[in-house]
Amino acid sequence: MTSHTSEPDAVAIAPAMGVRLRHRVEHVDTDSCGVVHFSRYNSLMETVVLDLLEEHQAGLTDLAEQDLALAMTELTVRYLRPTHYRDRLTGWAAIVHVGGAQFRAAVTLARQEPDGSTDIAVGRLGFAAVHLRSGRPRPLPATVRRTLKRLSDPSGPDHPDKEPT
Repeated sequence: MTSHTSEPDAVAIAPAMGVRLRHRVEHVDTDSCGVVHFSRYNSLMETVVLDLLEEHQAGLTDLAEQDLALAMTELTVRYLRPTHYRDRLTGWAAIVHVGGAQFRAAVTLARQEPDGSTDIAVGRLGFAAVHLRSGRPRPLPATVRRTLKRLSDPSGPDHPDKEPT
């Protein structure tokens, strides 16, 4: 059973949006009690977003070709349930805001269970485009901005929620 938070600024991301992460919890992910350390959720959420961008030719590889990188500017995580060693996790992301030099994404991580999945954490991540070497802010390239806007438009053909035709 999937549950989502009703917090107004938390965006529930439906599993139908396409899995961006499949991860089996390893020992390195956990504390001495076998519970996933809180810091690992941040990394897993970032991976979900970056994989979405890479899949649409707007990721770190494409940005590096234009002497750009992404700097995280915002991270908000709401922990819903603990996760343990050997649990199987999945994650989904959606772009929720696109600006001239930055964008925000919402991410849901879930634990796979025999009867479905249970959300374990939801979060918001903000990113800004920066010059690869100097780290100074730069505008998002027009092609990347258009891709992000298509991904953020639920009616658009490239939105992760769209059923394949």
